[in-house]
Amino acid sequence: MLRYTLRQLEYFVAVGETGSIARASERINVSSPSISSAISQLEQEFGLRLFVRQHAQGLSLTQAGREMLEQARLVLREAGALMDIAGDIAGSVRGPLAIGCLLTFAQLVLPTLRRGFEAEFPAVRLRQHEMNQVELFSALRRSEIDIALTYDLDLPADLQFTGLVLLPPIALMGVDHPLAQEKEVTMEQLKDHPMVLLDLPLSADYFLSLFDEIGEKPVITERTRDMAVMRSMVGNDFGYSIANVRPLSDTSPDGNAVRCVPIGGKVRPLRMGFLTAQDAVRSNAVRAFVEYGSEMVRSGRLARIGGEALV
Repeated sequence: MLRYTLRQLEYFVAVGETGSIARASERINVSSPSISSAISQLEQEFGLRLFVRQHAQGLSLTQAGREMLEQARLVLREAGALMDIAGDIAGSVRGPLAIGCLLTFAQLVLPTLRRGFEAEFPAVRLRQHEMNQVELFSALRRSEIDIALTYDLDLPADLQFTGLVLLPPIALMGVDHPLAQEKEVTMEQLKDHPMVLLDLPLSADYFLSLFDEIGEKPVITERTRDMAVMRSMVGNDFGYSIANVRPLSDTSPDGNAVRCVPIGGKVRPLRMGFLTAQDAVRSNAVRAFVEYGSEMVRSGRLARIGGEALV
C-alpha cells in the first residue's frame, strides 16, 4: 500500500533539481516548510537518506537520492501521461506541458506566446526551458520536454519540424560602424570588418557557413554565448554581429544605439518553428500549443521579429 503521494514526489524532484528547498519553493510556489516536511516523510517511508544537508551550500543528493530522483521523474511523467489520456478521451486541453525554446530568441517570443496560451487554456500547467540547439535535441529524446520552439539548424532525422517563420540573416552594428548607414549589406562587405560571434552550438556553425558560401573567413575578434552581451558589444563598437531575429529595441541592453541592416545576396535563411519527437503521441495540449503559435504568426502578432510567415 502506497504511503507517499505524487505531490511529495513533485517536491522531491524540485529540490533535487534546484539543490535548495528555498529555490524549489520559488519554482513550484509552495512554502518551504511544506517541502521540508514532504522530504522528511519520503525519507522515513523509504528508509533512505535522500539528501545531505550542507548548511552553507543547500542540499546535495545522496547516491540513493540520485537513483530515486530518476525513478520519481519517471513516475511523475507516467502520472502526467494518464492525465493526458484522460484529457484526450474527454477532448479537453489540460495537464502538464513542458516547452523548450532556443535561448537566442526565447526572450523575444516565448513570454508573449506563453501568456496568451495560458489565458486561453488555463487548465494546462506549462513549464518553460531555455536551451541551446543540442540541449533541445537531447531533452526531446529523453521526454524532458514535449515540444521545442527553435530553428531548422542541423535537425536530426528522428525529430519532426513544423516551420512557422522564414528569417533571413541580418547584420547588427553600432551607429558609427562604416556600414551602418547602408540599406543592405553583403557578406563580401562584412568579411573584412571585426565580428562579434554568437558562439552557441550549431548557431555559430550557421553564421560561419554564410562566409563559406563566398569562400571567405570572417575576422572574429570577440565571442560570446549570450545574446544580450553580444548586442552590448556591438553597441560599444567591438564589431558587427549576425542574427536572424530582429531585436525589439534599437538600443543595446546597456543603452547604446544598434542598427539592424538586412544582408543581401544568396544567403541561407533559417526557419523558426516547432520541433517534436518523430514518434511522439501528441497530447491535446501539444496540438493546441502548435495551433495557437501558428495562429499568432498568421494574425501578425509575431511580425515584430521580422521574417515571412510560413503558415
